[in-house]
Amino acid sequence: MDPVTLETRRLVLRPFGPGDADAVYDACQDEDIQFYTPVPVPFGRQDAEKRVCEEWPQGWARDDNYLLGAFRRDTSALVGSYCLTRVSRGVYELGYWAVKEQRGRGYTVEAARALCDWGWATLDVHRIEWWAMTGNTGSRAVAERLGFTVEGTLRNRGTANDGEPHDWWVGGLVRP
Repeated sequence: MDPVTLETRRLVLRPFGPGDADAVYDACQDEDIQFYTPVPVPFGRQDAEKRVCEEWPQGWARDDNYLLGAFRRDTSALVGSYCLTRVSRGVYELGYWAVKEQRGRGYTVEAARALCDWGWATLDVHRIEWWAMTGNTGSRAVAERLGFTVEGTLRNRGTANDGEPHDWWVGGLVRP
């Protein structure tokens, strides 16, 4: 699928490009992003370049991982990364991280809602899932504001970058 650009009142969601590598690198120095999301630790500039130039565009080309960067309209500052990833037929996972300095302003809910709305309208989606390691209360608050039902806690579901197993929350949002 060809990448898309989505717009909200305060944000532009667009595919990352080579010029965004520095902003992605800076954002991913945050300890919370390194702990709660699947990024290499330490996260180097070459990791940012590989993602924005290779990995993230490949998701669109494969038609299975639709990842967009959200940027503020007023300053063009990076707000975060938002993706819908195919899990199985009709089921996608919503993933996101937000730049530390942009948190707490409602941008993540705004961006994630725009991406989910696009998914409902464009993809053959009947369920969107959200997963987060327990303790990631910011991610859970966003999911709940989006209308996800937290369906349970999976014990020792996966390991984090610390190499230890952790419990994970799972939630679902079904076609409106």
